[in-house]
Amino acid sequence: MTHGHGGHGGAQGHPGEAGSVRDEAFWDERYRSKSKIWSGQPNPDLVTEAEGLAPGSALDVGCGEGADAIWLAGRGFEVTAVDISAVALARGAAQADEAGPGIARRITWVHADLTSPVPALARYDLVSMQFVQLPPGVRETVWARLAAAVAPGGTLLIVGHHPADLQTTAMRPPEPELFFTPGDVAAALDPRAFQIVVSEARERGVTDPDGRAITVQDAVLRAQRRASGLRAGTRSGS
Repeated sequence: MTHGHGGHGGAQGHPGEAGSVRDEAFWDERYRSKSKIWSGQPNPDLVTEAEGLAPGSALDVGCGEGADAIWLAGRGFEVTAVDISAVALARGAAQADEAGPGIARRITWVHADLTSPVPALARYDLVSMQFVQLPPGVRETVWARLAAAVAPGGTLLIVGHHPADLQTTAMRPPEPELFFTPGDVAAALDPRAFQIVVSEARERGVTDPDGRAITVQDAVLRAQRRASGLRAGTRSGS
């Protein structure tokens, strides 16, 4: 993961650690290992897709150290920021406090593992999940929960590492099943409930572990819930 990427709502992939269990204990230890894991900058695809949205309520899934939540709050959103790691949440809350009371009071930090059953989520104007790399079966269940949390007229934004990245020298988990395309996400959404706005493998320049400039691809899926659509955001039987 690079740039501001810090998403992890539950057990998931992590660079170079094939087959390991990425649960709450894993992520807490990961955060304790360094004073700062991510760049502190919002994820670029979130900025691209959300900067034109009117402020409202937002759900930031796998918020990590809180850069996305802080950016959204700075634009006037009331943010619910969710992560499996209590260490990450404490770090995010501290960063929000440093950003000022106007930012901090707009963010609610929630400790939860989205791969486990959770109470019904509220309806949000924006639901964002950035670089939460989950295995097949698990991720579709999580996507369904997030789709159901989008208010009528609201936006669902799911971004992840594209399978094409496995052909690069970028630091990525050596587990192909954790990668997905925007089409995979789109296929899980019921077209009667959602209109696909963006479905794109978006190129982005990064630096690999050896310091070389390379190009990776982000799987970007942005969809808007129709004003009158099915409450369930996924295809029947999916």
